[in-house]
Amino acid sequence: MSSKVWIFDLDDTLHNASAHIFPVMNRAMTQYIMAELSIDEPAAHQLRQHYWRIYGATLKGLMRHHGVDAYHFLEQTHALMDLPEMVIQVKRLRHLLTSIKGRKCVFTNAPRTYAMRVLEIMGIADCFELIFSVESTQFHAKPSVRGFQMLLNTLNVNASDCVMLEDNLPALMTAKRLGMQTIWVTRKLNKPNFVDFRINSVLALTHLKL
Repeated sequence: MSSKVWIFDLDDTLHNASAHIFPVMNRAMTQYIMAELSIDEPAAHQLRQHYWRIYGATLKGLMRHHGVDAYHFLEQTHALMDLPEMVIQVKRLRHLLTSIKGRKCVFTNAPRTYAMRVLEIMGIADCFELIFSVESTQFHAKPSVRGFQMLLNTLNVNASDCVMLEDNLPALMTAKRLGMQTIWVTRKLNKPNFVDFRINSVLALTHLKL
């Protein structure tokens, strides 16, 4: 157990971002696209979802096809939030994280300032040796293999030493292809074959025999 490296996604894995955060963030992204590309709301909404489906991150499509400045986009779309009111605390999460043997890091497509704020609000920032944000990947966001390889290089570990917990299936597919153990955090029941374990909540990690 102790030689494992635990890689945790942030949003909808360590906490529920869908309840309060994602609706606000998605609106902010749609409004940003409307302003930057001078298009109406339905078109902006469609484009945001289209790029998310194709690239796993709206930002990647905006950078590749429209020359959008990544830092400006992240600042504008993540800065609006009254995060302390929006983050849903997970009881016993700190206890779980401190009880897990091995190295722990966060790998998120979110910007670093947002990730740090969420982790600090939850009181778990110090449980991780590394917060690997979208800037750390040089904007090769998950599920891009390049982002994963940058993370492995930074940690100086092999993929086979790693366990990835994530709510997003394309990211888990990349993780599995590289040789990681994969844990899907979801309430869905059908488990694809590249997922080793499925749990309803990160807290259920205590019941897995890894």
